[in-house]
Amino acid sequence: MAKAQTTGEVVARAADGVALLAKAHHFDGRKDLNYSEGEARALLKSATDDAARVFLLSALLSDAAVKEAKGATAEPLIDPTPLCLLFGQGHQHFLDRLASVPAQPAPPPRGRGRSAVTLTAEDCLAEALFSPWHRTDPTFSFRWDPEEDVRYALMAGNPTDSAYKAGTQHGANRLAAIGLAVLTLAPEVRAGRVRAAIPGGHWDRQGFSLAWPIWHPPASLAAIRSLLGHPGLRKPEQFTVMGIDGCMMARRVSVGKFMNFTRADFIKGKAAGE
Repeated sequence: MAKAQTTGEVVARAADGVALLAKAHHFDGRKDLNYSEGEARALLKSATDDAARVFLLSALLSDAAVKEAKGATAEPLIDPTPLCLLFGQGHQHFLDRLASVPAQPAPPPRGRGRSAVTLTAEDCLAEALFSPWHRTDPTFSFRWDPEEDVRYALMAGNPTDSAYKAGTQHGANRLAAIGLAVLTLAPEVRAGRVRAAIPGGHWDRQGFSLAWPIWHPPASLAAIRSLLGHPGLRKPEQFTVMGIDGCMMARRVSVGKFMNFTRADFIKGKAAGE
């Protein structure tokens, strides 16, 4: 009984927090993360009095990390967070979803008629945090879930058929959208150009990958952010010193015009002398 009460308190506070932070998720009708250098600078300056919005925008873009301008009179466009996988392909727009998903407390009722089940925001977050995911919600996602990578080679039938189209776990996507603000973007010189980098992210010849720690004792948000940016995050011999059991790593992949993340691999720590 005590565990159920504790779980209920966690979910209730999470629901209140998501609702509060969702107010910062507005982009004046902008659908894609394709701001020019000047637009990005103005947008960041306009948010200086709103801490939640500062954290969100700082995780999305920087006026110091830009792409080369196309054309003599064109202004450079920002190099967006590498977690942005939607640029209008298949009418999927990143900022449109980043604004709408946190603002939607729950998905439409599940089922039909008398058997329909109406969920609350707390129900959705409880499912995401404490239950197996079933991905039955017809709501927007960000292609961060490996289950959204549906290809002919991986399916028993045509992945465009409705029988093979996966739904979403709405509570998980709400938490992910809000949690994105933790991954503050920073300019990084890469291949002679200033590009966008985020904590836990890494570029190599295979492209971009994201790693995150697995810790056992309770950790504060400040501690977790420090671990994400630690140079030893992907080095098993340093996990014991860092106080973590290991880390997970997922790669960003391109499948035709779409992008996805692979299922994460677990990197286990090494004992002393191993």
